[in-house]
Amino acid sequence: MPPLNAIDHVPETRFGIWFLGTETWVKFVLEAAIADLLVLIGNPRPTDVGMLLDVGCGQGKSFRFLVQAFRPHALIGIDASPKILDKAKIQAQHDKVRVDLRLAGCAATGLPDDSVDILFCHQTFHHLAEHELAIAEFYRILKPGGLLLFAESMRAYIHSWIIKWLFRHPMDVQKSADEYLALIRNAGFKVEPDRVSFPYLWWSRIDLGLLNRLGIRKTPPCGQRVETLMNLVAVKPDAG
Repeated sequence: MPPLNAIDHVPETRFGIWFLGTETWVKFVLEAAIADLLVLIGNPRPTDVGMLLDVGCGQGKSFRFLVQAFRPHALIGIDASPKILDKAKIQAQHDKVRVDLRLAGCAATGLPDDSVDILFCHQTFHHLAEHELAIAEFYRILKPGGLLLFAESMRAYIHSWIIKWLFRHPMDVQKSADEYLALIRNAGFKVEPDRVSFPYLWWSRIDLGLLNRLGIRKTPPCGQRVETLMNLVAVKPDAG
């Protein structure tokens, strides 16, 4: 396996590690993203999926949802932290999910060219310092026709005071929605407009949605606000 890129991934804070293991994270962040991505995929959903890669798999909370949704023949989870992979192993055993866990970075997965059918990347990119290297690696390992399921927080959210206070990220590389779309398309992926969504969930707002719940402020419509979240389904074009 190639050596990990020491600057590729910024480790999480102690609070962040705790929070990413909570049911709040699972219900309001992870499940919400997966449900939205499945809508963006549409019907029929991919069947007979060979290899599904959960890149930046963290504590493995996503494994059971991915298996239920896609029934892959092989599920691989990679993460840059040995301690976090230990937690993922325990979670997989608890959920009775068979997964091949590997210590690797997003820019150097160690997987062969054109070997992955579906790549799931959830809330991982804002931890990375080398976005261009990582998205190029994703393109390399996905099969032609393969899907990139990308769910990410935007610069406006990562730069908010509460996130700066509680979590740790490489702040100078955070991107807006337009910048992430350009990054993914410039890498060679095809992203149709109807396969992109911009959730404006309560936890991604600077006031945690309190003013909206109190009726003091109305939720601005898409196109009239600075987006905090983006989910998208990208396709690696078929060869030729």
